[in-house]
Amino acid sequence: MRWLPGVRFYAVLTRHRSQGGWVSAVVPDDHAPAIAGPLGRIPVVAVVDERSWRTSVWLDHVGRWLLVVPRSIRREKDDGDVVSVAIAIDRTRLQLFPEV
Repeated sequence: MRWLPGVRFYAVLTRHRSQGGWVSAVVPDDHAPAIAGPLGRIPVVAVVDERSWRTSVWLDHVGRWLLVVPRSIRREKDDGDVVSVAIAIDRTRLQLFPEV
């Protein structure tokens, strides 16, 4: 698995089962980072349905990379809805992760 800069894909939003659970999009394996930074994350610039923000992708406990999508970005979309996603490594913050 190689991290491809500026990748685009479609994803189904998934709500975590905990109360008030986060809503996330799974990064496909063929676009996933090869290595995790501190706390299992890599800083990225993300665009979901044409709305962008600086965030991170997170490695979960089963080895999937997740992009948590806040309500302010996804607006009315929620669990089960399809979104268009673009992500790129945020090189302005990557320097904070020397092992990556």
